[in-house]
Amino acid sequence: MSRLMKRFATAPAPPVAARELTAVSADGSRLHVEVHGPDGAPAVVLAHGWTCSTHFWGAQIRELAADHRVVAYDQRGHGRSPAVAKARYSTEALADDLEAVLATALEPGERAVLAGHSMGGMTLMAAASRPRFAEHAAAALLCSTGSSRLVAESLVVPMRAGGFRTRLTGAILGSRAPLGPVTPVSRRVLRYATMGPGTAPERVAECARIVHACPRPTRVAWAHVLAELDLDAGVREMRLPTAVVAGTADRLTPIVHARALAASLPGCVGLVELAGAGHMTPVEAPEAVTAEIRKLVDAHLGKNAPGRQEPGRQETRTKLEENA
Repeated sequence: MSRLMKRFATAPAPPVAARELTAVSADGSRLHVEVHGPDGAPAVVLAHGWTCSTHFWGAQIRELAADHRVVAYDQRGHGRSPAVAKARYSTEALADDLEAVLATALEPGERAVLAGHSMGGMTLMAAASRPRFAEHAAAALLCSTGSSRLVAESLVVPMRAGGFRTRLTGAILGSRAPLGPVTPVSRRVLRYATMGPGTAPERVAECARIVHACPRPTRVAWAHVLAELDLDAGVREMRLPTAVVAGTADRLTPIVHARALAASLPGCVGLVELAGAGHMTPVEAPEAVTAEIRKLVDAHLGKNAPGRQEPGRQETRTKLEENA
């Protein structure tokens, strides 16, 4: 077996949950929820992005579950959460589903740090004005995400910005063509579109397995929702301490989105730009993303949390991802 094949073969298995729950959303949709780590530990809730699943957060779960209670769930139609009718995919559904997960996995009044990647970050924005969000969210991490103009700002199609590029990008992202099996060609395409050029091959392969497992109807339905996304008002409702993380080589949600979020969030406590990383930052730069979650837990969970930073005091940092 070649060295490269060995690297793929020894990829860590997805973490095994301590408990599995089912949350029921406002429209009756059922959501697969996993709870990792010890009861009574500080709580972290993870919301994955478009075409992904709880497996996307594997590195964060493995690291955090030693001393945190980590809740991860499959967005509707993804992973082990059943698909729904096309009309039931919407930003309102994202907010409904998050509220259902919080009510199912957390005790009444229990606070948690919420982290969302890509569509998961949009989930937090969509839910920002909801009662259960206010009840349970102590702080938030928005990771590789944006609130509007996703297709217009995307750099997946390498041409000058304008109407033609926007239409072509929308057609590509919303295509009904099957992704098919994971192959060397499909891995190269995925890396170009969603990951930094220096991403380690085993991390590209990990993302490819996750993304290619997403059912085509789910992928297409959410693509249409994201193409029309406008959650700018939701950003202004996020009055809790919120950190922003993004890769400087992100083509799907370019760094302009992260900078706009940091400027618009009422409670932004920092913008971290990961040099050379693409869109899949929790997989590409797992240590950096996990560290930001830990900082939020340390600063904002508990009345006497050390090093508490008040909302509005924003710092910008740049980190270089290590692809060792």
